[in-house]
Amino acid sequence: MALPRKQLVSLSDTPFYHCVSRCVRRAYLCGYDRVTAKSYEHRRGWLELKLQRTAELFAIKLCSYAVMSNHYHVVLHVRPDIADAWSEREVVERWSQLFCGTLFSQRFLAGEGLSEQQWVVLRRDIKRWRKRLMDISWFMRIVNESIARQANKEDRCTGRFWEGRFKSQALLDERALLSCMAYVDLNPIRANVATMPETSDHTSIKYRIDALRECISVSTGMEDFVGISENAIGIPYRLKDYLALVDWTGRSVRRDKRGAISEKLPPILERLDLDAASWLILTTEFEKRFQSWVGSEHIDRRVCRLNTCNTQPRSPSPP
Repeated sequence: MALPRKQLVSLSDTPFYHCVSRCVRRAYLCGYDRVTAKSYEHRRGWLELKLQRTAELFAIKLCSYAVMSNHYHVVLHVRPDIADAWSEREVVERWSQLFCGTLFSQRFLAGEGLSEQQWVVLRRDIKRWRKRLMDISWFMRIVNESIARQANKEDRCTGRFWEGRFKSQALLDERALLSCMAYVDLNPIRANVATMPETSDHTSIKYRIDALRECISVSTGMEDFVGISENAIGIPYRLKDYLALVDWTGRSVRRDKRGAISEKLPPILERLDLDAASWLILTTEFEKRFQSWVGSEHIDRRVCRLNTCNTQPRSPSPP
C-alpha cells in the first residue's frame, strides 16, 4: 500500500528525492508510435525545458533527470536555505510567474498601497507560497499539469495524461544519492536508445557535458557539484568524478557495447568504499530494489522508526 506523501518527504531526514511520473494511456510521452506512424519526439524538449524553468522558480534544484518514451525520472534537491533568503517581493514575483496570485499580490507588484489589514492577508499568503515553492508535490504538479495540457491539446483529447500519483523515493545518504543519479542518467543507455552519455539526449548528464564543451553556464535550476566542502550546499561530489563514474558504470552494465570493466575504478568509488558488484546491482535495479526510503541500513531503520512505519514492509538497503 502506498504511504502518505507526508511520510515519504521529510526534510529533517534528507533533502534529496527521486521522483518518477508515467503516462497513464497508450499515447506516448515521447518517441515514435508505429500504430499511428506519428512522432512525439518534440515532447522531450517540452518536458526538459519545463523541468529547468520550474526549478529556476522553486527552491528546488535538479540533480539529474532523464526523459524516456512513456515516463521520466528526476532527482530533486530541496533547498530551504534558498527559500528563506527570498524577500517578500521575490516570493510574490516567483509565485506570480506560475499563477495569477491574488488581488492584493497584484496590487503589491504594481506598486499600489495596501492597508494594514490587507498586508496581514498578503503576508499570510506569502508564507504559504514560500512553503509551496520548496514542496516536491507542488513542483511535480506544475510540471505534469503543464505537459498534460500541451499533450492533450496536440492530441485533441481530454482526460488523464499521467498516472494519478508520482512515485517518490527518499535518498538518505550519499551512496543512495550517487547510485540514483547514475541510475537516472543511464536510463537511455540501458534502454538501448543511446550508446554513451554524450549522446543521451534529454538527460541531465548530456546537458552538463554540452555546457562544458561550449563553456556556458547551466540553467540556474540545475544543482551544482560542490565536491567535498563543509560549507557549500549542493551535490557532494566533483563533476569530473561523477562523469567518470557514470561512464564506468555504463561500460559495466552494457558489456556487449561498451567493453569490460576497467581495472582501475574512479576515485569516488574508493572514497565511498562501494563494492563493484553491489554497485552494479544498485544502478541497474534501483526502482525494483527500493521503495520509499533508500540509504544505508542503520539510516534506513532510523528513518523508518521516526516515521512510525514499523508495520510496513521494509525495502532492502544499499550495500
